[in-house]
Formats: sequence, C-alpha cells, structure tokens
Amino acid sequence: MADVLVDWMGAMRPRLHRYAARMMGSVFDGEDVVQDAMARAAEALKAGADVAQGEAWLFRITHNAALDALRRRRRQEARDAMALDGGQSNDDADRRIAVEAGLGTFLQVAPAQRSCVILMDVLGHSLAETGGILGMTVPAVKAALHRGRTRLRALAASENPAPASAPAERRRLHAYAERFNAHDWDALRALLAADVELDLVNRARLSGARDVSVYFTHYAEYAAWRLTVGTAEGRPALLVHRHGAEQAQPSYIILLEWRDGQIAAIRDFHFAPYVMDGLDWAA
Repeated sequence: MADVLVDWMGAMRPRLHRYAARMMGSVFDGEDVVQDAMARAAEALKAGADVAQGEAWLFRITHNAALDALRRRRRQEARDAMALDGGQSNDDADRRIAVEAGLGTFLQVAPAQRSCVILMDVLGHSLAETGGILGMTVPAVKAALHRGRTRLRALAASENPAPASAPAERRRLHAYAERFNAHDWDALRALLAADVELDLVNRARLSGARDVSVYFTHYAEYAAWRLTVGTAEGRPALLVHRHGAEQAQPSYIILLEWRDGQIAAIRDFHFAPYVMDGLDWAA
C-alpha cells in the first residue's frame, strides 16, 4: 500500500508544481513548495491520516505550503507590499495581462495582491470564493485585486529585460559545459567544494564532495546529453539538450552555485522535467 501511495504522489507532482509555481512566481520556488508539501503529506500518512479524496487533499497541503512560503517572503519583502496608485481597470484587458504574464512578472507583485489576481483573473474564482480561500473580506479582495492589476499593467508596459549575467559567472558556466561535453569528469570533480550540496530534484539529495562525485559517474554512463549556457528566470543556468537538438527547447536545466571558484551547490532537474512548463528561459 505504501508503494502505491508513493507512486500516486509522484504522478501528482507535475500538477502540484504547476499550481505552486504560479503561486510563487517561480518554477524554482514552486518546486521548493512541492517538496515541502510532499514531506508534509508523507508525515501525515505516516501518522495515519484518513485520505478520502486524495487529489483534493494533496492540493490543499500544497496550497497551505505555498501560503506559508508567501508569508515568510512577505516578512522579508515588506516594502514590496506598498501599493501603486492607478485608475480604474478594464477587467478583460487586466485578465488578459494576468493570463499572459510570465512567472517572473508575478514575482514582482506583492503576495496578497498576487494571490487575488491569480485566483480571480487566471483561475476564474469569484470575489467571495477568493475571500474564502485567502481568509479576506470581499472589500479587502477588491482592493488587493485593483492594486495587483495596476502593478501588472505597469510591469507589462515597462517590458524591462532581465539584467545580463555577470561575465565571470558566464565564463565559469562555459568552462563547466565544455568539460561536461568533453566528458572530462575528473576535471569537474576537482571543482567540487568539500561541502558541496547536490539536489537531484525529485530523486535524491547528497552532501560532500565524496558522495556528490558519483553524480558525474552516472552521467558518464550515458552520452545522450549536451550542455549549453543560458538563463532561467533571469539567472545563469546550464541548458541540457539531447545530442543534435541544441536549437530546441532544453529537456531540463541545471543550476550551479559557486564559492571561491568552486561548486558549492548543484540543482539538477533531470528527474523533474515538469519545471519546464512556464519556465522563462533563454539561450
């Protein structure tokens, strides 16, 4: 029975991520929320939770995990909660802007306003339903919706491009990609910091250069992948393509964090290709 539940939760993960990513305004933060939700669900099952409607149960846990994450973010980004003044909105135009907005754009809208816009303009909930989900009065929902729409209109009008990656960061990524594509695994292992962290998303977590080095051993067994350098949500990233398909959308991405010229963290999305849904990437 436990194995059946694990398989079921894994099958639900892409749908949960689609919701969480849009709530958080980032596929990466959305994945963090899903990981938190999965951990909560596993603990609840271990404690003997009675799950009558599994899908609704998992979505509720994910929703609550997203709200908790947004509350934490709100405490850190209090200044972002300041409303922008604006005139009366055109509902149809505002809904179109919300539906077409990228995840990174939503990230720039204050959390309460963002939730109201997503629930009403993207998912089609009513004022009353939105207030019930968020624990807000209808007047408070109206005010947050107005401010959120105003903010989205301003962002859509500005169309500011993401800042270019620092040259040093891109050089490090190009060097990494060249060694990966040349299958120079020993050179890549030499770049690992002693306390490096590996998050093989949706599969495993490892710590320490000795344990993480097996990561390259697994890649050495398959010659199907080739790396190019690009951006994901405006941050430097390694785009992973199948050989011969470098001009197409990448199959998944890898994020690296550096410290003193060494790799401090690797986040590899090989086992979580669903993050490509809605990801703002560029070569």
